[in-house]
Amino acid sequence: MNQPSELRGRLRTALRAAMKERDRPAASALRSALAAIDNAESVDVADARPAGAIEDSAAGLGAAEAARRHLDAEQIAAIVRTEITERHDAAEEYDRLGRGDRAGELRREAQALSSQLDS
Repeated sequence: MNQPSELRGRLRTALRAAMKERDRPAASALRSALAAIDNAESVDVADARPAGAIEDSAAGLGAAEAARRHLDAEQIAAIVRTEITERHDAAEEYDRLGRGDRAGELRREAQALSSQLDS
């Protein structure tokens, strides 16, 4: 099984390349997927400790920081697959509305993400 950070690393590398090549659809999709992964790793507000009195507050730089969740490689890949599916679904809707230009862009975004899963 791949390391969890391997796919994330490929996405980041592909994002840098897309930005350098000025490939807007790929850059948009890659940014979105990385943000979705980051959001999935965030701590649920319900898990946060309720604030008490000021004197009970943690002191020091980073003392109140909560550890992020750790996603395994399959969870990260599932997030990317969801991003791909959402783009294909939206492209079908744009086709139905006669907006083939936008549908094509969404399909290029989906392909940019798919190519990173296949690596």
